[in-house]
Amino acid sequence: MKADHSKYHFPWRDGNRFRLLIDGGQFYPAMLDAIDAACSHIFMELYLFESGAVASRFIDRLIAARMRGVEVYLLLDDYGAKKLLKEDRQRLEENDIRVGYYNPLRYHGLHHNLFRDHRKLLLTDDHVAFTGGAGITDEFDPAQNPGQHWRETMIEICGPNVADWRILFEENWRHRSDQPLPAAKEEETAGIQRGRVTLAHGAARTEIKRSLLQRIRHARKTIWIATAYFVPSWKIRRALGTAARRGVDVRLLLPGPHTDHPAIRHAGRRFYYGLLRHRVRIFEYQPRFTHAKVLLCDDWSAIGSSNLDRWNFHWNLEANQEVDDAGFATEVRTMFMTDFAASREYHVAEWRMRPWYRRVLEWFWGRVDIALERLSIRHAREPDRKKRIL
Repeated sequence: MKADHSKYHFPWRDGNRFRLLIDGGQFYPAMLDAIDAACSHIFMELYLFESGAVASRFIDRLIAARMRGVEVYLLLDDYGAKKLLKEDRQRLEENDIRVGYYNPLRYHGLHHNLFRDHRKLLLTDDHVAFTGGAGITDEFDPAQNPGQHWRETMIEICGPNVADWRILFEENWRHRSDQPLPAAKEEETAGIQRGRVTLAHGAARTEIKRSLLQRIRHARKTIWIATAYFVPSWKIRRALGTAARRGVDVRLLLPGPHTDHPAIRHAGRRFYYGLLRHRVRIFEYQPRFTHAKVLLCDDWSAIGSSNLDRWNFHWNLEANQEVDDAGFATEVRTMFMTDFAASREYHVAEWRMRPWYRRVLEWFWGRVDIALERLSIRHAREPDRKKRIL
């Protein structure tokens, strides 16, 4: 499929190596090992950073890195870091770790406060990067939350795409701090896999949505999507239904009874009937809260911070790592199959028989979603939209 590079911040790059990391028992140790191995610099950009056992573990390792001369730069979303205690903030600052906060909350500025940095990134020495949906919080840690740790997927990146993630961090850091970053190292070839970094930043940049729609429209066999929050646009719903009707295996993996935002789940469930009628298969994950954000269309996959909800595309800074590689897609497909086996699948006849009170919840939270959507559209059309935060 021919790609239009003019519509994307970064091109496709060959020479990468990607590793799939499933749940906190895999990705936290890998991330901590990368911090321990850092010799020059560490960049972290996070939405959730909450005090607890996991945060203490990371802060200890960051301080140890700083003590051996590594430059450490930490960019946190101001709202997402609201549960980072004063004591932990002081530990970071007292140990010369450079900390910036994205969009500090204001008492008088509703629209201003809605813009959030939802990206997740750890990058060390311009050699390795990690992204996905996880934050630094005990919710993802099997040791701290046994049996109920959030289901999450991360990806480890080596190769030329690491430089693209560095550029993203640099662009955001420059708007938060005047502290210079260390010079970039030369790009490294690490493997044979092809990858691209895609972004979302409100109406100004909708690469993630554009790329997904393009892949859905050209998929021949498989479209499998995992998302923690499912409130899709009409365009995405139509594309999924059209693909399913032409014979593509279209499946959604969504949260079941365990979720941190029941209202969003109810708002999204109002779309189930229309999708099921058009042969889209819907699975709700049962054991734990699934917070993963994973896209799979044939041999193309994407893992990152972006959920399939309209909020992401209106207000958040998001970024995904795309991979165009049959071998990696096979790994992602195997992961999906394991999760489908632990899920409940809904069918049209069963869904039509759901209790009346669930229909009421869907209707009510659907009206709230519509109101927020109209607010978002109205704000996007305001004449001072160019003054938005990067």
